Amino acid sequence: MIDPDKVFGPEWQPGPDGLLFRRGARILIFDEFDRLLLIRGHDWGKAERSWWFTVGGGYRREEDARAGVIREAREETGILLGREDVVGPVGERSAVFDFALRTVRQDELFFYARVAGAAVDPAGLTGWETQLLDEYRWWHLDDLHEAQAAGETLYPSDLVPFAKWLVDGWDGTIRQLSGT
Repeated sequence: MIDPDKVFGPEWQPGPDGLLFRRGARILIFDEFDRLLLIRGHDWGKAERSWWFTVGGGYRREEDARAGVIREAREETGILLGREDVVGPVGERSAVFDFALRTVRQDELFFYARVAGAAVDPAGLTGWETQLLDEYRWWHLDDLHEAQAAGETLYPSDLVPFAKWLVDGWDGTIRQLSGT
């Protein structure tokens, strides 16, 4: 059984709108074949509700977003990134979503990185993450587009065009992403 106090740790604080809120950092990790690494997870209390999402999560008060996303990548995937490997922020969004039987808000910065020959090792997951994260997959973007068209849920919902925009390199602008 998942303890909600462990899911919503100290980085989650009530926001001015009354929702639990935290700052988040996410990263689009591409391999040498232009595939994007995504994680599929499900919601606590609603195992039939699953979605694909980018690596990342909340960052701590003592971290900046770049340090937080580097730590999250290591914990969630075992992929070791240095500050120089992480490009951006390349995007941002504010998302309100249901998770662990609560409605929460997360303001996110998105980064990207390229890795070669990286194997995923989720040994750094927390106990509740091991219960909620179901699958890792390197996606070709056309396959990901087809999967979304066939009903797979992606967060953010505009992930595929965003990833296609980044795959050839970043032009220096920060894109506003959908909150869904």
